[in-house]
Amino acid sequence: MPAQFRIGEVAKRTGCSPEIIRHYEKLGLLDPPRRAPNGYRYYTEEAMGRLGFIRHGRTIGLDLQTIRELLSLADRPEAGCEQADRIARHHLARLEERIVSLNRLADELRSLVSQCRGGRIADCRIIEALFQRPRNG
Repeated sequence: MPAQFRIGEVAKRTGCSPEIIRHYEKLGLLDPPRRAPNGYRYYTEEAMGRLGFIRHGRTIGLDLQTIRELLSLADRPEAGCEQADRIARHHLARLEERIVSLNRLADELRSLVSQCRGGRIADCRIIEALFQRPRNG
C-alpha cells in the first residue's frame, strides 16, 4: 500500500491548513481521502501533489475555477496543451492589466504624498483629495 498521511501531516508538508484542505475536498478539487474506522482522513502522495498544484496556482493568482480546468487537463496527460496555454495567456493578460492599473494608483498616491506639508488635518492635502471625485482614467 502506498504511503498515506493524516491531514495534519499533509497540512504541514503542503502549507495548506486542514480547513482549506477540507474545503478543496468539498469543492471537488481533491478526491475524498480514504477514511480509517476512527474517522481519520488519509491522503496519498498524489493528493499532496494536487494540493501543491492548487496552492501554486493560487499563489500566481489563479481562481479556483481556472485551477479546476487546469487540473482536469492534468488528468489527461496525453492531450495537447493548447488549452492550458490559452488559459495561461489569458491570465497573464489580466495580470498585466492589473499591473497597469496598480501603477496608476501608485502614481496618484505618490502625487498626494508629495503634496503633504504636515500641519493640521484641516489643511491636509491628502484628506482633501480623498473627498474629491475620482478622475476617470
